[in-house]
Amino acid sequence: MSLDEFRTLLARHVRPDWTTAVDGVLISKVDRSDPPTPSTSGTVLAVIAQGAKRLALGDRIYEYGPGQCLVASVDLPVTGQFIRADPEHPALGFGLVLEPSAVAELLLLAGPGDAPRAGERIPSGIAVSDASAALLDAVIRLLRLLDEPRDRAVLAPLVKREILWRLITGEQGAAVRQLGLADSGLSHISRAVRWIREHYAQPFRVEDLARTSGMSASAFYRNFQAVTAMSPIQFQKQIRLQEARLLLTTHPGDVTGVAQRVGYDNPSQFSREYRRQFGTPPSRDAARLREAGRTPSSVLP
Repeated sequence: MSLDEFRTLLARHVRPDWTTAVDGVLISKVDRSDPPTPSTSGTVLAVIAQGAKRLALGDRIYEYGPGQCLVASVDLPVTGQFIRADPEHPALGFGLVLEPSAVAELLLLAGPGDAPRAGERIPSGIAVSDASAALLDAVIRLLRLLDEPRDRAVLAPLVKREILWRLITGEQGAAVRQLGLADSGLSHISRAVRWIREHYAQPFRVEDLARTSGMSASAFYRNFQAVTAMSPIQFQKQIRLQEARLLLTTHPGDVTGVAQRVGYDNPSQFSREYRRQFGTPPSRDAARLREAGRTPSSVLP
């Protein structure tokens, strides 16, 4: 399948907020290579038609370009940037939000041989591969429906299910299948990730999270690192610093107060770790973001 039509459809239907008329379908267009920006991945399929994207998760670096796709099966703190993007040749990408309930529904319809094995290992929360011809074909047919309002309501859900099925049975199927299983190892780690996100300012013991996940402390620690490329404590620090950055855009003069709100008792430690993460002290970074009119937020990988 040629990428020409893929690029044309994306360029025609991109909106400023990246949403489309099909629920859960996103289109990105970026015409410059900005510095790396911290964000969250969401649980998505992202396919690049033009340009490229580089994403950092912990000490792992992922880069994908035209005809390649990224699957994020856990909502993770990442640092990303579009590369090889300029006004004449902007980066263009397609995104589809992955819903665990939709994956679970397809798994129930699948034959016994297509269901995940009980011993399937816990995969990384983010993976990159070439998009198969069948997957690209389904993505393009879904985008064509943006030009066909009469058919969209009936056919778009069917094509979205086909895309999910191509993922479930494809190279990154292990991660997508586990996303749809309430009792999978990935789901247990995802729940721990969600708990840390929702209680990031609170101290916690890894042993307690492991117990609620039904794992030993050593197994939980090993699996958490496999999925997130970070230890639970490192993950919490990433979330704290990202939340602090958001708060500082509206409270730039209250560095100490923001530090306390995100769980830091020591303002000096907060400033030191913030600078290490974002390359500049908290107050200076907040002023720069406000001047640029930018707010850190969740973005399409």
